[in-house]
Amino acid sequence: QVQLVESGGGLVQPGGSLRLSCAASESIFTMGWYRQAPGKGRELVATITRMDKTDYTDSVKGRFTISRDNAQNSIFLQMNTLIPDDTAVYFCYARTLVSKRVYWGQGTQVTVSS
Repeated sequence: QVQLVESGGGLVQPGGSLRLSCAASESIFTMGWYRQAPGKGRELVATITRMDKTDYTDSVKGRFTISRDNAQNSIFLQMNTLIPDDTAVYFCYARTLVSKRVYWGQGTQVTVSS
């Protein structure tokens, strides 16, 4: 069973920055972040493969950057120019290449508010 441990959430003012981290217990080909705002469904934020191929949802392009440290089985999400609509619980996500099995972290709260 793959374990995903997230850190880095918190409260930040509009225009501020936060950096999320997620450490996996083993190497997984695709990792990323989803988020779920109150009363809404879970949506993709960004993903990155072991080959550093990235994908972002349109609303965060140019503001968020996903990166990966394969030696540490970790990914990071640098979030800049945060807006209130970014407020959500952010979940780390991992998916294996062959079996397409999906794993989730426990979630970390990000609140953007003045």
